[in-house]
Amino acid sequence: MVGIGNALVDILSHQDDTFVERLGVPKGGMTLIDEERAEQIYALMGPAIEVSGGSAANTMVGVASFGGSARYLSRIRDDQLGAVFAHDLRAAGVAFDVPPAGHGPSTGCCFVVVTPDAERTMNTYLGASVHFGPADVDEGVVASAGVLYLEGYLFDTPEAQEAFRVAARHANGNGTRVAVTLSDEFCVERHRTAFRSLIEEHVDLVFANEAEVTSLFEVDDFAAAAERLRHHGSVAALTRGAAGSVVVTEDDLIEVPAEPVSTVVDTTGAGDLYAAGFLHGFSTGRPLDVCARLGSIAAAEVISHLGARPLVPLRELAADVLS
Repeated sequence: MVGIGNALVDILSHQDDTFVERLGVPKGGMTLIDEERAEQIYALMGPAIEVSGGSAANTMVGVASFGGSARYLSRIRDDQLGAVFAHDLRAAGVAFDVPPAGHGPSTGCCFVVVTPDAERTMNTYLGASVHFGPADVDEGVVASAGVLYLEGYLFDTPEAQEAFRVAARHANGNGTRVAVTLSDEFCVERHRTAFRSLIEEHVDLVFANEAEVTSLFEVDDFAAAAERLRHHGSVAALTRGAAGSVVVTEDDLIEVPAEPVSTVVDTTGAGDLYAAGFLHGFSTGRPLDVCARLGSIAAAEVISHLGARPLVPLRELAADVLS
């Protein structure tokens, strides 16, 4: 499996709601920031935990934790954060052989503010990732994969949008299935038409939460959005938080409950790890309800602690389901 997305180092901190208000950003969303704003927020945050992140990178780490084969394409700079990102990804079992850039923006980072209700609010400096373009797509790598996974957060630049289309065409032409995550409601609002076109022309599997999919089709009702997806000919895995998930196909709607969690600590990475479990099941030919169950197991693990990557091997946690 190959993922394409941002290369970011997450900087996580527990704060109260007034801190989010002070930043002036939508709670629970992702706001793009520049390097100057990144420095300002870093100064305000105080003590924090720093760990490699990036939505699709988290998903590839989850796939590897399930025992799957995962590879990642992105852009980093030859700086300290770039070295940390590359080391962490490789140490987690994900192939990452992208040469770091010797000039241009520094490696990106994401300031993740976790409030007492376990909601995460993200402020993202894309850094080197912002220049990911068609030249960064390795056709041989894409063609060798069973599934190509595209991160919606990377969709904010014209270069990245064209890179997605190039990668998707390579995948379609070589029998590689294409999956995309919509990533964020505000990202969908910015690029609704482009997302729809990508899905209609190239995508086999769509990941979204309730807010993202209703925004995509500009409807208020989840059922109406799910019905729209049924006519696209692709499979959709739609997450609904504590209500679990719904898998939508042309002929069926499969509801799968969420896995129980004793204490929700941090929802960062819940969607990323759900996608990891689903993709692992999907790529190994398991029934769609089992794919969703694997996604729920992975999501439950990651929201039980701070940070967006699993702390225990997911293949062990899901051993009964995998067997």
